[in-house]
Parts: sequence; structure tokens; C-alpha cells
Amino acid sequence: MKEMTLREICNTFNVSRRAIQGYEKAGLVSASARNERGYLLYDENSQERIKQIKLFQQMGFTIKEIKDIIDAPKDDLKSALVKRLKEMEKEKTNMEKIIQIMYEMIKNL
Repeated sequence: MKEMTLREICNTFNVSRRAIQGYEKAGLVSASARNERGYLLYDENSQERIKQIKLFQQMGFTIKEIKDIIDAPKDDLKSALVKRLKEMEKEKTNMEKIIQIMYEMIKNL
């Protein structure tokens, strides 16, 4: 992978400029250089990290939680993932109940 500009990062990973700026502000990622036009460049490590951050966000982790786990030892990461998985399973169960109630409501209308 080659270095990418901020615009290329946003387009490639479907992430907003503001999100990248938030990652930078939180200390999760930083540009590796600037090109001759002064545009920020992100190396392969930064690109992989952005993908990882985005995945953690899709899993429901907050930026603060991501900051705590992204560089944590494997055992800490595993614990955080197991905890989040249990939370998601509970949310799924609750959502399935609500969906069933909605089906019943629609049926009775």
C-alpha cells in the first residue's frame, strides 16, 4: 500500500474527514507526512489503524473505549470483546422482542 492523502483515506475507507480529525484529536492516529502540496499523508500503518478503529466503532465501542483497547495486551482486548459481545447479544434479544411486538401490532391493525 502506498501513502494516501486524507481525501483518499476518506473515499477508500468510507469515513468522514471529521471522523479522521476526531481520531487524530484522540491520539488514535496521525498523519505520517505531507506531500509537496502540503496535504496530509497516511502510511500503511495509519491506514490499517483507521480500518481497525472503524471496525471497533461498528462493534459499538466509543472512541474512549477504543483508545483504551487498541494497543492493550491481548487478554485485555479479549475481555473487552467478550463484554461487548454479551452486550450486543442482549441488545439483539431485546430488539427481537420489540420486532415481534411490532408484527403483532401491525397484524391487529
